[in-house]
Amino acid sequence: MANRYIPLALRHSPTPRIEHFALLSGLDASIRGMLISTMPLVVYDALGDAQATSVAFFISGIVALVWGLMVPWAARLIPRRWTYTGGVGLYLVGNALGAIGTVWSVPMALICNAMATVTIFVCLNAYVLDYVDRANLGRSQSTQMVYAAAPWAIGPMAGVWLYHQWHALPFIASGVFALILMVSFWVLRLGNGKQIARAKRPAVNPLGYLGRFFTQPRLIAGWMFAVMRSCGWWVYVVYLPIFCIEAGLGDKVGGIALSITNASLFAAPALNRLARRLSVRRSVRFAFGACGVLFLSAGLLSFLPWASVALIMAASIFLVTLDVVGGLPFLMSVKPSERTEMSAVYSSFRDVSSIVTPGAAWLVLWVAPLPGIFIAAGVGLIASWSIAGRLHPRLGVQRPSRGGVVA
Repeated sequence: MANRYIPLALRHSPTPRIEHFALLSGLDASIRGMLISTMPLVVYDALGDAQATSVAFFISGIVALVWGLMVPWAARLIPRRWTYTGGVGLYLVGNALGAIGTVWSVPMALICNAMATVTIFVCLNAYVLDYVDRANLGRSQSTQMVYAAAPWAIGPMAGVWLYHQWHALPFIASGVFALILMVSFWVLRLGNGKQIARAKRPAVNPLGYLGRFFTQPRLIAGWMFAVMRSCGWWVYVVYLPIFCIEAGLGDKVGGIALSITNASLFAAPALNRLARRLSVRRSVRFAFGACGVLFLSAGLLSFLPWASVALIMAASIFLVTLDVVGGLPFLMSVKPSERTEMSAVYSSFRDVSSIVTPGAAWLVLWVAPLPGIFIAAGVGLIASWSIAGRLHPRLGVQRPSRGGVVA
């Protein structure tokens, strides 16, 4: 009888469905969406300038990268359900530190939230690879984005608004979503996936599976695409709001712009179908090329601030396209026996980009004004366009004769 009062999306199914993973992804987006536009402002206000902000994000990226590579090792000692729960716990700690709002607690909040994000990302990808077959990975990715669309569309604008009401409010709201995520995860009872929690073989050295990663060119290319896509988002999320402040447009424009463009996530299923029809290679190349040209144009036209904002907003639509299809070259090449390990490697794209982007921005700001960061991002995205030309022409295209996909 009790099940009658549990929402349909949370009822336990013997085999987890794509919608279950999408629900968890949407709740995670609610946590992060509330802070994604707020944290750059919080860190900037606490530390005082763009270079110090870059250093704070650079350090948090290094910590998250090392932490993410250790997650598979930890998951062999700690059951995956508890590893995931620990990641949500880090969100709660990070939000508590952010709510305190001091010059020391804010960078620590940034680090805790980065560690939480990578932990949950590794675990969720491992669950997806356990239960979703290769032919449905594209549908799984697009469904997750549809569930995350509303949080990403509403969260950035709401977070900035709450921050102006009281500095602790966005962190409190994000913490509430973290609690909902934890409850939802345990109600869904995903357990430890298909892998045995207490493996008989010794835990794998993280450097060992990094070696296996570097022997597989398709995995390397897919990871590089994810890094550059994430660098584009970092520039959009962190440096566009700072540009708006320094250009005299105000501190709300960045959050509003991110909310508007994130609404395009609702089109993720259509983008996925279009990409599969055109082939993953064509879609990835077109998105990287268009995005790179728009970022370059925004940097060169920075003397017209509103034009730069509009161009970067247009570029973000292609970043969403890369969110839908850019990860498929990697996910379609993962061996079943290496799901958890390669999920950790793949998740490192976020941390590497959080090191590369502020590090490069810090260097650019020594020799050029802030719009130089947009130009540097455009050059990197166009380089990715060139590399994407080496992908298999029919990657991800349905094979009528066998009912599968080219992988």
